[in-house]
Amino acid sequence: MNNIEGKVESRKAIQPPKKFVKQANITSKKIYEKAAKNPPAFWAEQAKHLSWFKPWKKVLQWKAPYAKWFVGGKINAAYNCLDRFLGTPTQNKAAIIWEGEPGDSRTLTYHQLHAEVCKFANVLKGLGVKKGDRVIVYMPMVPELAITLLSCARIGAVHSVVFGGFSSEALRDRIQDASAKVVVTASGGFRRGSVIQLKKNVDASLEHCPTVEKVVVVNRAMDPTQVPLKEGRDFWWHRLMEDASAKCPAEPMDSEDMLFTLYTSGTTGKPKGIVHTTAGYLLGANLTTRWIFDLKDSDVYWCTADIGWVTGHSYIVYGPLSNGATVVMYEGTPDYPEKDRFWRIIEKYGVTIFYTAPTAIRTFMKWGEEFPKRRDLSSLRLLGSVGEPINPEAWMWYYEFIGRKNCPVADTWWQTETGSILISPLPGITPMKPGSATWTMPGIKAEILDEKGKQVPSGSGGYLVLTHPWPSMMRGIFNDPERYQKQYWDKFPGKYFTGDGAKQDKDGFFWLLGRIDDVMNVSGHRISTMEVESALVDHHAVAEAAVVGKNHDIKGQAIAAFVTLKEGFKGTDGNEMIGVLKKHVADKIGALARPDDIHFTAELPKTRSGKIMRRLLRDIAEGRALGDTTTLADPSVVASLKQKYEETEG
Repeated sequence: MNNIEGKVESRKAIQPPKKFVKQANITSKKIYEKAAKNPPAFWAEQAKHLSWFKPWKKVLQWKAPYAKWFVGGKINAAYNCLDRFLGTPTQNKAAIIWEGEPGDSRTLTYHQLHAEVCKFANVLKGLGVKKGDRVIVYMPMVPELAITLLSCARIGAVHSVVFGGFSSEALRDRIQDASAKVVVTASGGFRRGSVIQLKKNVDASLEHCPTVEKVVVVNRAMDPTQVPLKEGRDFWWHRLMEDASAKCPAEPMDSEDMLFTLYTSGTTGKPKGIVHTTAGYLLGANLTTRWIFDLKDSDVYWCTADIGWVTGHSYIVYGPLSNGATVVMYEGTPDYPEKDRFWRIIEKYGVTIFYTAPTAIRTFMKWGEEFPKRRDLSSLRLLGSVGEPINPEAWMWYYEFIGRKNCPVADTWWQTETGSILISPLPGITPMKPGSATWTMPGIKAEILDEKGKQVPSGSGGYLVLTHPWPSMMRGIFNDPERYQKQYWDKFPGKYFTGDGAKQDKDGFFWLLGRIDDVMNVSGHRISTMEVESALVDHHAVAEAAVVGKNHDIKGQAIAAFVTLKEGFKGTDGNEMIGVLKKHVADKIGALARPDDIHFTAELPKTRSGKIMRRLLRDIAEGRALGDTTTLADPSVVASLKQKYEETEG
């Protein structure tokens, strides 16, 4: 990946606010030296923050590509999230503050959540679920979703959450791959005032899933008389819970017993079930939540992700709850019933820590400053970003208009496969550079390599790899060891291949460039779609941009950009705005990065978790039939964009 103009080194660092530094949990950079000196000893020391039934005999057993952490130890994730707080002041503290889209709400203390988890754990046992059985969870963002995960963990069942926005076909594929025994779902869920009929999708998928014996249904969003239940297979959640005992001992689990599988989304072909085990994963989630979000007993913490994704697993359920935090959980979208819904929730509950996605931040930018200005956001003390690299322009907007320059911004890099955040600032000690995820976490070792496996010079782009094992790393792909080896370990033997491109500046800061398939080869030069997108969003008229490469007879690939303008600006193909934006990109990066095509669109195709589906934009730019659109929030967006593109391009 050749370096291109617009070097990352030129961007200035912003120091953490002095007021924040004075009260930060981590105040010394010596933690990095300590972790680097003896990583196993460092991880062993951190693991003592968890509650163990039986101590481990060996910290790490490593033979690439397989790791075993805390060998011989016995532990339970649900116990660490609940039981260890009983009999302490935390038991009467709010564990989950939930708000539904229509405005209904519910608060569960740690004591109450423990009782609900024990009851549903007994329900699962009564349905024949045993240690090691797989339970598919297909639900909206309601408290019962978190309760189900913790109930599975309590009895040693393996949960596999399928995002509620997936189709019945996608659900079917995941059930089949997991050979699931039970499905836990809901009658429906709210989304922008409409009801998504989840049970209907379950019924359709189970026509081809003979391993499923029982289905548990939470009554949500629908008239229960209109929800068909198959006798002997389907049961109402509330009926099963009526007579369930609130006493259920937590099962001692081996450190390496499977905790969950999670299927990665947005790809074609067979779904890929990422396997995470108990102790190492829990340590990663617990430690990173405590350090990166600087958790205090008084915090009200809100991660806006859906639990259908790994961010929700690690930073709504296991990470915050194992730290005794108060977690906000929200069912709806940022713009319903109005575009200030997120800010209204922050004001209502006094949220202090807010963790969301760059896509959401860019959307907030597009809507304008008036919406956050309506609400009192003074309770916020730390902001986080997750899901994809954040444009410097979006970073600054977030820092200035949401954080009021009083909140550090934790821009975090990690993956479903890594289990927990691996690159992020520690907010009390790490200078911030807008658009950079800064440094690796203590105990994490990363390199940037070229195609031949050699380290690239400072400022040059390359492949991000992890050179040493870490506790929360994936343990494989469910029932597919060959795919695990080939996809993650064959390219650079002995090193974990992330699939992401990155640069590192002279200060050691990491700049993520997105997936390597989002790096274009233009006339022999490797240009990151992320850098071109950042340059476009840097223009005052641009709210959001997505860039893809398309085949070109001379250049190899040409750059095609799809741009959403801010309110008050208009763009039509052929007008002067196209020329203005092309020149702006060339000025910011260099002539090689000048887009060949710019197309204006009111919306970009996104999944329900907010990720832009660049794969579909490539299909449009290449003139191909559209690939799988089942994960899109609104399939009509990509259909209309394809029609418009074809009309423009002839």
